[in-house]
Amino acid sequence: MSTTERIGAGRYLSAAATPANTTVGVHELTTTDGATVSGVLRTVPGAATVAFLMHPRQDFTHHVLVSEFLARGCAVWTQGARTMGNDLTLLHEQALLDMAAGHVFLRQHGFDAVVAVGHSGGGTLAAYYIEQASLAPSARFANTPGGRTVPLPEADMPEPDAAVFMAPHPGQGTLLMRMIDPSVVDESDPLSVDPTLDPFNSDNGFVQAPESSTYTSEFIDRYRAAQRVRIARIDDIAHARVHAAACARQRHKQTGDPAARRKALASGVLTVHRTDADLRCMDLALDPNDRPYGSLFGSRPDLTNYGVVGFGRVTTPEAWLSTWSGLSTRADFLRCAPAVRIPSLLIELTGDQACFPVDARAMASALGGADVTHVRVRGKHFGAGLTTGEPTGASLAGERIGHWLHERYDTRH
Repeated sequence: MSTTERIGAGRYLSAAATPANTTVGVHELTTTDGATVSGVLRTVPGAATVAFLMHPRQDFTHHVLVSEFLARGCAVWTQGARTMGNDLTLLHEQALLDMAAGHVFLRQHGFDAVVAVGHSGGGTLAAYYIEQASLAPSARFANTPGGRTVPLPEADMPEPDAAVFMAPHPGQGTLLMRMIDPSVVDESDPLSVDPTLDPFNSDNGFVQAPESSTYTSEFIDRYRAAQRVRIARIDDIAHARVHAAACARQRHKQTGDPAARRKALASGVLTVHRTDADLRCMDLALDPNDRPYGSLFGSRPDLTNYGVVGFGRVTTPEAWLSTWSGLSTRADFLRCAPAVRIPSLLIELTGDQACFPVDARAMASALGGADVTHVRVRGKHFGAGLTTGEPTGASLAGERIGHWLHERYDTRH
């Protein structure tokens, strides 16, 4: 693969080298509900401020911003969730407990300031955490959207001192609602299609890649309404399975019936076909920015939409409701943002294919603090440069972060 092709994809950008005087420690933490998570603490001499990077699904150990913070005198904590790398059972409420364990660890470590750093889906996770941490314990959620008990009211949830959001998308449920293909008419058939809603039907305005398609406002309205209908249809399936499992658990509790216990465990998994069909990835005139044609998953959404990759493709009913349903999840940036009252920096990447200009403006406006800074830098969603030879989005973001932090904190003792 050529250098140009790697930059075009932009998903596997390598981080810059860390400073030679960096020390690294690996730590194992126990959450309030007894789960084990791990994190990596990198420090440089005299670091008084620490950046906290975490994503609900991805491994951020070698994130592109790690070296950017270290080069500016900050320590960096990168933490994994209990379901890292696994969409199947991801409950955002449990990920908050994982994050809480990291914040407790950093406070005990004695840093002067902790900066929550949210990139992509980590942005909504950080905002959700800050919202829950800001509440009185009794006001926090005690259950997932599917009804599973989660001990957020009992958890020690230290609030961070500031937040940095780089290319935060609006939440995995909202993101999926924009990307899901509403032309699927049979959830058990990945090839089923309603041609009047097919985004890859030339009758609806599609043009073969790499030419930009042109969808009419009438089609866009019908398409987005149908996306909500499909999400609601999957929600109904998820709720029915969660309810059946809960009834079986109750029956086993009352009678000891082993068959009921088996049924309680047999809620199964949801397979969600075709989740790479955001119209903006094919029609570049919609919410325009510097993005190239295509989606986060590739330059041919008409093909990747039918493949095995994509958001929320295989998930338990509980995880669907907590994470992937734009109608049921609480992990929604705009819902959580008013509770984020700490100083906040939101960095929009101008070639983003998940955080579009309208999203960035809305998210920055929704943040609840008096000290909110919204900047734009050239780059793609994962931090790559827009073209070969120009600075990466990650390095440009690092410069903005450095200036912003030094105006507010002494990053070194």
